[in-house]
Amino acid sequence: MPKTTQITLTLASKPGVLAQIAGTLARAGVNITAVCAAEGSGGRGKIRLLVDNPQRAVEALRAAKFRPGQEEAVTLTLDNRPGALAEVAEKLGRARVNVKCAYATTQGAGPALVVLSVANAAKAQAALGG
Repeated sequence: MPKTTQITLTLASKPGVLAQIAGTLARAGVNITAVCAAEGSGGRGKIRLLVDNPQRAVEALRAAKFRPGQEEAVTLTLDNRPGALAEVAEKLGRARVNVKCAYATTQGAGPALVVLSVANAAKAQAALGG
């Protein structure tokens, strides 16, 4: 389970914001490999991105007047079956690793890709045996 760095943006929740972010990265030649966009309170939203070139992504977003942040995360490939995520979450809970955000995807019967935003990725890796 690799440690990774996510790009984070807290922005107004309004039409076109995701298009602006995605377009900025596309013009910079940065591929988005995972995205989580959630609306928060007060008309704001948080976007988390995994990209193929974090440094170029941050530079492009800053040049476009966005204020990107970065946070640690771990990526996991889990069996696509009931209970797979529960087992991981239980291990992290026992190790007192807080999961700030989780998102996942699967395609049919194949494995699931899970991204977990955590405060301490090294501790999460140790708890999961990685």
